Amino acid sequence: MGNLFGRKRRSRVTEQDKAVLQLKQQRDKLKQYQKRITLNLERERSVARQLLRDGKKEKAKSLLKKKRYQEQLLDKTENQISNLERMVQDIEFTQIEMKVIEGLKIGNECLNKMHEVMSVEEVERIIDETQDAVEYQKQIDEMLAGSFTEEDEDAILEELNAITQEQLELPEVPAEPLPEKTPEASPVKIKAKPELVAAS
Repeated sequence: MGNLFGRKRRSRVTEQDKAVLQLKQQRDKLKQYQKRITLNLERERSVARQLLRDGKKEKAKSLLKKKRYQEQLLDKTENQISNLERMVQDIEFTQIEMKVIEGLKIGNECLNKMHEVMSVEEVERIIDETQDAVEYQKQIDEMLAGSFTEEDEDAILEELNAITQEQLELPEVPAEPLPEKTPEASPVKIKAKPELVAAS
């Protein structure tokens, strides 16, 4: 059916990713080759022992020469694996560095755009306007506070005192002394049970 909307999907795999993958594949192949040579070396060593036991010294010597050559190949393989691994690490670290640099670039562009919108002159103008507005409000407050006369101030204070007195007013204390009550002994009434009354 192909692409549903006729647009190709953009691959996220970069050239660096492909290079890293190829290097890792080469490294893995070399490691497999290394294992194969190691197994051959062990086998040829045991065969050389057997040949020596059988008295076939020349064949054993020839086999040990071949073994020596394969050991040299093994050393070279180890060096190549180390080189490949170093190359992979270098590429991966460079990719991280590139991402950091790209992030810094985007951040720098963003800061520059913000600085274009809000220049130093603009900030100074806003601060000046804010201070002017505060001063203007102070003048209004002072004018409002100063519009009362001394009589108005006295009237306000009297009303404030009256409200305070209302809140503090307590009920009047009676002038006559209160009568003293002494507790009287109340007679105890005993109720007779109905059965006892009926019996008598």
